[in-house]
Amino acid sequence: MKKVDHIGIAVKSIDEALTFYTEMLGFRCMAVEEVKSQQVRVAFIDANNVKLELLESLNENGPISKFIEKRGEGIHHIAIGINSIEERISELKEKGVRMVDEVPKEGAGKSLVAFMHPKSGHGVLYELCEKMHMEEK
Repeated sequence: MKKVDHIGIAVKSIDEALTFYTEMLGFRCMAVEEVKSQQVRVAFIDANNVKLELLESLNENGPISKFIEKRGEGIHHIAIGINSIEERISELKEKGVRMVDEVPKEGAGKSLVAFMHPKSGHGVLYELCEKMHMEEK
């Protein structure tokens, strides 16, 4: 584990939420992109000492829509930057950690991601996040 890579925040509308983060808090929006494999539109916010990732569902049946319906807008996950995501998944599984994703998926910001089940994380959804090199894309 290297460090906290970002904190994911579920929002109904990135366009509406960006006003709060940029105009009220004074943070900078770094990028906005769609991640079809995760059914989300994301905005990366530079919050100086950590990145925030705003997550907006691309459809009403997506995981973020279901999260907001059940819990409302707010913190969705904490992402941990790692090297060798497949090795780390294997290590965690060997230690008894339950994974949502046993195989990494393409995530936002040219990364591979896999989520640990919140029951293994004491109620917190953790995302393993390995940045890909451009030539691997």
